[in-house]
Amino acid sequence: MSSDTSIQPPATIGVVGGGQLGRMMVLEARRMGFRTVVFTDEAPGCPGGQVADEEINATFDDAEAKEDFLSKIDVCTYEFENIPADFIASIEAELPVHPSKFALETCQHREREKLFLRGHDIPCAPFAVVDSAESLADALEQIGTPCVLKTAAFGYDGKGQIKISEAPVDAAAVEKIWSDLDAPRGVLEGWVNFVAEVSVVAARGIGGSFAPFPVSENIHTNHILDTTIVPARISDESAASAVALAKSVGDALGYVGVFAVELFLLEDGSLVVNEIAPRPHNSGHYTIDACDVSQFGMQIRAVAGLPLSAPRLLRPVAMVNLLGDVWPEAEVHPDWSPVLDDQDARLHLYGKRIARAGRKMGHFCVLADDAETAYMKSQEIMGELKR
Repeated sequence: MSSDTSIQPPATIGVVGGGQLGRMMVLEARRMGFRTVVFTDEAPGCPGGQVADEEINATFDDAEAKEDFLSKIDVCTYEFENIPADFIASIEAELPVHPSKFALETCQHREREKLFLRGHDIPCAPFAVVDSAESLADALEQIGTPCVLKTAAFGYDGKGQIKISEAPVDAAAVEKIWSDLDAPRGVLEGWVNFVAEVSVVAARGIGGSFAPFPVSENIHTNHILDTTIVPARISDESAASAVALAKSVGDALGYVGVFAVELFLLEDGSLVVNEIAPRPHNSGHYTIDACDVSQFGMQIRAVAGLPLSAPRLLRPVAMVNLLGDVWPEAEVHPDWSPVLDDQDARLHLYGKRIARAGRKMGHFCVLADDAETAYMKSQEIMGELKR
């Protein structure tokens, strides 16, 4: 059913952020007939700006640039969460923004995110909020070790995290840990002994419709997503529980757009929420090649107020991130033959000019008749790329 609040081509969608997620949103919007304007604090020619109809390069406190952006768009979305909430609020005062400022503020800040989960009885790891060495000492007694101390804000891909394996021996040791965090507030989380990390990427429409993608199984290396396997190698019951938890999160946020809920599967079969991403997610990149509609197509549908559909997995798949570590030199591409020679593999590069260790430069997917075969083939290809 169509929505009275939908916008139709040639309407213009504004995208805040010019990274690879913005790029893939813009490409999908273009395919669907929408114009796009990217607002980014990156230099001209960023991944999203390369394919948008227009790119505005300015800081978030540039009032003139923001007004220019507002004058050219009909609806707004964003591709990453480290955006000043006040910037989104000022846009939201003028035209629709999906997801909302409330969703952004909740998910961009670990303290607010954890309190949100607790307040809605959504299971998560035990935690305590800390703002000093003294409160950290109290929290360590409450939570115990091992545990992880995380900055309350602006953390991703393992940044802003300190694992504490054993209880500090004295106040000076606690003070050192707190100093190393280098943040005014933090969240101390109990260590979770999980058997698998999974995620649910889903779309939620303006009227509350909910469209989940198949559950992903995720393998991380150095806190950065390495490989995603779909379908996840978990029980049907666990997969259904993961989807139900994701729906609870989306409903509680009043969310509009695509979001991801990352979860830990415990030994007893229960699930706890680790993090919420208010945007399309790295673990959902497989949807471009393996589903009848991608997460980016669903983002554009939701943001534009168009009907959602129930995504279908066409073939099992494994997605592997390509970090800058694979590049022989900062501006010299690897030999992509191992991917391109395989008829079941698909290569995606993000248009970033300079490769750095740990920087997400692209990904590839491998399709197969079953998830295990897809995973094994993906690891063989990655091994060849690293030679």
